[in-house]
Amino acid sequence: MSHNPNDPHAGAFALPCGGVLALDGPEAEAFAHAQFMSDVKALAPGHWHWSGWLTPKGRVIALFALLRPAPGRLRLWLPDHPAAALGDALRRYVFRAKVAITVDAGLAASAAFAAAPAAGDALAAFDGDSRFALDLGGDGLPRTLHLDPPGAGHREDPAAAERWRAADLRLGLPRLDPALDEAWTPQMLSLDRLGAYSVKKGCYPGQEIVARTHFLGQAKRGLVALEGEALAAGDAVLDAGGATLGQVLCAAGAPGARIGLAVLPLERGDGPLATARADAPPVPARAIAFTDGLRRTP
Repeated sequence: MSHNPNDPHAGAFALPCGGVLALDGPEAEAFAHAQFMSDVKALAPGHWHWSGWLTPKGRVIALFALLRPAPGRLRLWLPDHPAAALGDALRRYVFRAKVAITVDAGLAASAAFAAAPAAGDALAAFDGDSRFALDLGGDGLPRTLHLDPPGAGHREDPAAAERWRAADLRLGLPRLDPALDEAWTPQMLSLDRLGAYSVKKGCYPGQEIVARTHFLGQAKRGLVALEGEALAAGDAVLDAGGATLGQVLCAAGAPGARIGLAVLPLERGDGPLATARADAPPVPARAIAFTDGLRRTP
């Protein structure tokens, strides 16, 4: 780790993730546009935005940052879903498209709670094929994601990685446990806050469900940020009367000061909340406001 305060990697720590997937070839953008839920054609070279891949029933399989370093080159940074598994699944739909889908083993993730001087909002900073920097910060919360060659010297710091994950949740980025894959629609995960899906670009897997829900106003549930002492993924969220409202899908933070994201009814009132699991009594929790600023619009 560098101790030079002018080094953009200063203070960086290793970041566990699902890896990086590469789509390369003259039809990489066309293939991605037809498969992913974001408007890939609107993504300019050198920029990135949030995107994802859905089942035909409109359920989220994987959520990722989609980077376009140059025409014919796309990189997917996957916070949770294994890159190899997503690559295997996508190759089934390549057919005759001129695109190669590979795991980019030459890139590993690290992070820093600092702004990258050459990257901002949807603009990425990059050095050839081997180094990228993405602004993953929000309002008053500067953060930079670095994608560099493995073994770049970034320190292992589990406490910092957990703090990063908690910041993800506060910014409204759901961290999807593979055990809960294909359980949620983009609207249930409030991915409109991230600009992660399009209802105008045309066909892609799950598009009909996403568009119908959007245009008919049928979204009944959405993402809510919670604070509590003992939040954990899979906890039931209860109302004041003990009725189950929904489920915590991810949680992070230090013991006694946890933050979680839960999928709850949009019209649930302002009454007190609690979380519970089978082996413990209910524990009070409270809804909190999201920190804005993580949306990346092409």
